Amino acid sequence: MALTSPLTGFASRLRALIQASAKWDDLFAVQSFGDLALELFHLQLQSNPVYRRFVEGRNLGPIHHWSQIPAAPTSGFKELELSCLLPEERNRVFESSGTTQHRPSRHYHSDESLGLYEDSAWAWFESNLLGGIPSGSCGSILILTPPPSEAPHSSLVHMFETVRQRMPGATTSYTAEVTEQGAWELDLDATHQALKVAASTGRPALVLGTAFSFVHLLDQLSAHKLRYELSAGSSAMETGGYKGRSRSISKAELHKLISKHLGIGPDCLISEYGMSELSSQAYDTAQRNDERSPIVGSSPRLLRFPPWARVQIISPETGQEARLGEMGLIRVFDLANTFSVMAIQTEDLGIRHADGFQLIGRAALAENRGCSLMPAA
Repeated sequence: MALTSPLTGFASRLRALIQASAKWDDLFAVQSFGDLALELFHLQLQSNPVYRRFVEGRNLGPIHHWSQIPAAPTSGFKELELSCLLPEERNRVFESSGTTQHRPSRHYHSDESLGLYEDSAWAWFESNLLGGIPSGSCGSILILTPPPSEAPHSSLVHMFETVRQRMPGATTSYTAEVTEQGAWELDLDATHQALKVAASTGRPALVLGTAFSFVHLLDQLSAHKLRYELSAGSSAMETGGYKGRSRSISKAELHKLISKHLGIGPDCLISEYGMSELSSQAYDTAQRNDERSPIVGSSPRLLRFPPWARVQIISPETGQEARLGEMGLIRVFDLANTFSVMAIQTEDLGIRHADGFQLIGRAALAENRGCSLMPAA
């Protein structure tokens, strides 16, 4: 416990800052975030021997700014234990949902780190998905994944379960199951029943799931010419891609079909970007996307992480941050990753914008991941 005590104190302070939602802009201003990031970096050097060897092997000089903190590649979570937690402290592990031919990433958690994960996930989810739903008015939560008992190592399912627990007044249905091969399969009968209940309550509903699960559902609704009219204020959140799980469609087409068959307005369709190696998620919401892209003639919806995380788009050619409008690899600095590694270098491609980033897809030769297997067209 001695190694993690300073980190536990940092986590407690961070949870208090996250819970002060009305003051995020002040609490995580540029200077404040930088000070917290540098403090956490030095704590992680002390407590994470694998990360310490990684940093020392780079022969860097003194680090004075958060953007200089070395980012551990997501591939490192497959082969190494990139954790500040002692083995006896680890009581949960989140694994990436890649193909069975590849070893999954492993992100270890303790009670303290899970509590921080849940506070981070809920705060940013509430801010992005419940803005149009008055507190306590949500009638139904329809989750197109297996329940936690069947997918205990999925960070996405744990996030959805956190939402369920923090909205006790809503009726929740998990409508997928895990097959013998380990794949997620939507129970269409159960999903139809849950949608009927949600549409009959007259109260807003949330529909949450992977993009490939939405496609399976929408294809079935289209084949049977079925439509549901969920109440005003209802929202849908989709995440990931399609490869090997369903037919591939563009994000614009997916959102159009969700609106058509579920009766959810375009402004209430949200995309999520997250991974097992992180503790915070990014959301793409229409309400937050009234800026215009620096690329002439386009206005993409942009993903944004919460104020306790920062993103850089890194040019593969120079290793430096890309210019506005340029494509590069997504690098995330996530303070909520207190007990592992704060700075994470992903294998995902994005375009840098002034107030967010646009997800393009996986870099060439990168392994496919189960919840993010295709470009975000």
